[in-house]
Amino acid sequence: MITAAAVLYSAFLVSWTLQSLLLHDVFPKSQVEHGTGISIVRLFHYLLVLVGFILALGAVGFELKNLVILTGALGIGIGFGLQNIANNFVSGLILLFERPIKVGDIVQISGEWGEVKQIGLRATVVQTFDRAEIIVPNSDLVSSQVTNWTLSDKMVRLVIPVGVAYGSDVPLVMRLLFEAAHRHPLALKNPEPQVLFLSFGESSLNFELRVWIGDVRKLVEMKSELHMEIDRTFRASGVEIPFPQRDLHVRSVDASAVDRLFRKTQTPPGPAGNIR
Repeated sequence: MITAAAVLYSAFLVSWTLQSLLLHDVFPKSQVEHGTGISIVRLFHYLLVLVGFILALGAVGFELKNLVILTGALGIGIGFGLQNIANNFVSGLILLFERPIKVGDIVQISGEWGEVKQIGLRATVVQTFDRAEIIVPNSDLVSSQVTNWTLSDKMVRLVIPVGVAYGSDVPLVMRLLFEAAHRHPLALKNPEPQVLFLSFGESSLNFELRVWIGDVRKLVEMKSELHMEIDRTFRASGVEIPFPQRDLHVRSVDASAVDRLFRKTQTPPGPAGNIR
């Protein structure tokens, strides 16, 4: 029994040593991507632990044919009671091999934005921008729709709708919006910002400013700064940003109708009934 424990511990020790060596020495020199390195060391870890487990069983006298029987029984158990766990494990292997999601990616799951922090054996840890950690089963990442904003690159387009009052100088508005975006240090020059005159709204002329940004992590910050710059520029140039307005038309009422309504409201109530 002690020998089996020593073999299993040795397997874990070799796995930890190999992971540290690969992550801190080999991969940085070979310029291997961080997410790819983590996937590789995890596969080595699973393999070494499996080999250590088999050797530990052999050390306590567990024969190979009994291991085959145990594996068959385990397969039946997985089919009945551990189906979800097996599904998450296989999905985790799919994530490690196909790598549709990597550690460090910015993803959107069920409307929630966050950064992938860890891809584990059963689940993936996603940290939101509020620093809350979401534990997502690997099977959900494989079978459900997940938006990965940084799968191929970090570039993203920022769209800002802008409404101005009727009577505004349209070419001036389009020029001010373009210049506000072009001056921002985070705005990409290629592709360059674009301003579109979209529609005639109920209370405003509706425009849309489209700006490309190189890092999706700066999206909210850049949106806020552009809002402030557009407001400052419009104020300086006398461009009005309207608010929804409604016109109320009051029609005259016939005097006799008003008199009848007034008399009806002033009619005294009838005599109260007798109480016996």
